[in-house]
Amino acid sequence: MMPLAQMALEVLGTADGRAKTALSHRHAASWRAAREGDGRPVVGQAEPPETPARPAAPALLDPREMPRRKRGSPQGRIAMLHAVAHIELNAVDLHWDIIARFSDTALPIGFFDDWVKAADEESKHFNLMCDCLEAHGSHYGALPAHAGLWRAAQDTAHDLMARLAVVPMVLEARGLDVTPGMIEIFRAADDSAVVAALEVIYADEVHHVAYGSKWFHFLCGRHDLDPVVVFHALVRQHFHSTLKPPFNQEKRAEAGLPPDFYWPLSERL
Repeated sequence: MMPLAQMALEVLGTADGRAKTALSHRHAASWRAAREGDGRPVVGQAEPPETPARPAAPALLDPREMPRRKRGSPQGRIAMLHAVAHIELNAVDLHWDIIARFSDTALPIGFFDDWVKAADEESKHFNLMCDCLEAHGSHYGALPAHAGLWRAAQDTAHDLMARLAVVPMVLEARGLDVTPGMIEIFRAADDSAVVAALEVIYADEVHHVAYGSKWFHFLCGRHDLDPVVVFHALVRQHFHSTLKPPFNQEKRAEAGLPPDFYWPLSERL
C-alpha cells in the first residue's frame, strides 16, 4: 500500500469533483483496511500543492460578487445546495491537505485516522449534495462559487495549531450553527431527500469539529499551553472576520467547544 501522504497528494491532484471523491473513498478504505489488518500502514511525508486541482466550473468569485438569491425560493434553494456542495468539496481537500502538509510532524497515528475518516465523510457529503442538485435539474458547476474558501488553508499552512483552530474549530463549527436553519427551509418546502442529506452532514460535522478540538488540546498539552488563550490568539491572527452569533451552543459543547472559546471572539463583544 502506498504511504498515506502520497494518497493525499493523489486526491489533491484530482480536479473533477466526482473523481476526487471516488479516489478519496478508495484511499480511505485502503487505509482503514490496513489499520484493521495485520499490515503496517505508513504515513510517509509529502509536500502538498499550494492550491489543489479544481474543475473548470464553477466560476470562482470574490465573496462580494456572489449573487444574492431569496433563500426560500426554488432558485434560492438550488443556490444553497450548490454552496454546500462547494464547501464540502473544499473540505475534502482541507482534510487530505492536513494529512500531507503536517505528515512530518510527530503525531499519534490516531491523528491520521481521524482526518482520513473526516475526508471520507466529506466526500460522501459532496456526493449527497450533487445528487440533490441533479434531482432538482441542476449540477455542481452550474452556478458561481465562493473563491475565498481555500484562504484558511493558505493562511495556516505553516502552523498545525492554527489550522486546527481556524478550519474545524471556527469554519466547521459555523456549519453547526447554520445547518439547522437550512434543514428547516427544505422541510418547509417538503423536500425530504434534501432534509435527510443535510441531517447526515449535520451529524458528521459534530465529529469533525470534535477532531479539531481534540488534537488542538493535545498539542496545547504537549507544549503546556492554555488552550483558550492560544485559540483566541490564533483565530485573531488568522481568521479574517468575527465569529457571528447565534451559536449552536449544544452541538458546539458536544464537539468540545465550550462558550469561553467562541463568545469572546464574537462581534457582540
